[in-house]
Amino acid sequence: MSDLQHGIDPIRLEVIRNALVAAAEEMSITIWRTSRSTVVREILDFSTAVFDAQGNNIAQSARIPVHLNSMSDCLRTILDRFIPLEHWNDGDVIVTNDPYSGGQHLPDIQTFRPVFVDGRRVAIVGTLCHHVDVGGGAAGSYYAGATEIFHEGIRIPPLRLVDKGVLNSGVFEMLLHNVRQPDETRGDLNAQIAALGIGERAVARMAKKYGSDPLAAAMAAILDGSERMMRAALKALPDGEACFVELVDDDGQSDEPIRLQVKITKTGETIGLDFAGSSPQVRGPVNNTPAMTCSAVYYALLAALGGDIPANSGCYRAVTVTLPEGSVVNAAFPAPVAGRMVVNHRIATAVFGALAQIVPERIPAAYYAISYVYALQTTNPAGKRQVYFDIEVGGWGGHAKGDGASALSCGLHNNTNAPIEMVEAKYPVTFTKYGLIPDSGGAGQFRGGLGLVREWRLDAAEGTLSTNFERFRHAPYGIQGGEPGSLSRTTVTRTDGSQLSLRSKVSGIPLTAGDIVTIETSGGGGFGDPRKRDPQRLAKDLADGMVSPQQAASLYGAEIKKGAAA
Repeated sequence: MSDLQHGIDPIRLEVIRNALVAAAEEMSITIWRTSRSTVVREILDFSTAVFDAQGNNIAQSARIPVHLNSMSDCLRTILDRFIPLEHWNDGDVIVTNDPYSGGQHLPDIQTFRPVFVDGRRVAIVGTLCHHVDVGGGAAGSYYAGATEIFHEGIRIPPLRLVDKGVLNSGVFEMLLHNVRQPDETRGDLNAQIAALGIGERAVARMAKKYGSDPLAAAMAAILDGSERMMRAALKALPDGEACFVELVDDDGQSDEPIRLQVKITKTGETIGLDFAGSSPQVRGPVNNTPAMTCSAVYYALLAALGGDIPANSGCYRAVTVTLPEGSVVNAAFPAPVAGRMVVNHRIATAVFGALAQIVPERIPAAYYAISYVYALQTTNPAGKRQVYFDIEVGGWGGHAKGDGASALSCGLHNNTNAPIEMVEAKYPVTFTKYGLIPDSGGAGQFRGGLGLVREWRLDAAEGTLSTNFERFRHAPYGIQGGEPGSLSRTTVTRTDGSQLSLRSKVSGIPLTAGDIVTIETSGGGGFGDPRKRDPQRLAKDLADGMVSPQQAASLYGAEIKKGAAA
């Protein structure tokens, strides 16, 4: 249906659409400025959104696609299975973190608040924050030994955290009694509640200015507009089928690789993705639920089709996703899911790999494709427990127009780095190295971006380390003749000089004062034949230390190396 058919002027519609996005951004700024933990305040692992009165995602902040593409699924599950719309009251705040109630993983706590104007519900606003710890078998709630979700922390079913404007202090305190960092959790939850108030007031102002019915019509038109743009973008692609297989290293509890298989069928203005042939759900905590899997699929499609399509629930109408039940992409309760990003990133690269067969000029080689999550549990000089939580990134793949970016966060998780000065001021660690890794980008006509090394020394008497890493055995793929990117690795150097090479996914690794932890992330894959690389580009790589003379000779060819050096 066109904008005029909705009875709204296209110019006014665009004003309203941007005002709704601004409301989501206001909520985002509120969380950023009022949160307590570094994972929220510095790494920016949170998202905010505005939904229509039926729970469809209408507007988003510029935060994390893996969150934003799934929040409407969570809200719809709450409405359909737990708290129907007619039971929502003005001033309520509904909270959940349950992956089997539409959520992501347990550290991602979601909150929703209805917007009422003159007694009528006109919208819903929502927030999602990754909390530094929600209990479970390891600090940071990434327990590599988990075999069921009960090992991963406290599950919060959809319930009222705030009832008609009154905080349910019993529920609030129950949550705080089950986490390792209650002060930070209290601050971050309060930030979410405050942000909902900001969003509620912003949307209510719009309803009062334009009227509740015109606002509802505008929201419907926004969804239809994104659907039209998505269908038009799909129609512009050639019809066809393509298959791709990605292999994930393991689930952290065996050496068996995890198979992700996708078949894309593009017909006219629709596209279908079938994950038949993917591995059954695994024992370890890297499984995905449908909301998680579809979120990665939507991200990959929107990234491939271009950035002009406003991201909301309307985009998803032209997309069909088929997921085998009981598979790693559609796990059954009570499968553990805390490390779901191990598989989730690779769902995206599998979709990209298939799309590269349909629109090869548009798709880059594989990026690092893992959120390098690690957590250190230790104590400060006063003897108080601390959990240092961080996320690292790697290199992007080369593409048809240039080299991949180095050490850049992928759009799927869209995190920022935690400044080492801030980390050192708050936690008993000292950084000894932080920089790019030469030769880590896959060789190609357009080189993959470089991975990074982040190394720190423990200054406390003791601590324990947990990691949720990947790419130790299966490197980011190159395309059109490009070489794969580098593998990742983690090393602990003891005070006596001995070294311990860790598996990608571990929990409870003991550390003592003076131990050094070295984390090396993957570079992106290369695009095109390395021997076709512009000699001037290769010369700059050599001058900048991105590529060593040895790699220039072995992968790019001695003639090119000599020409570049001349």
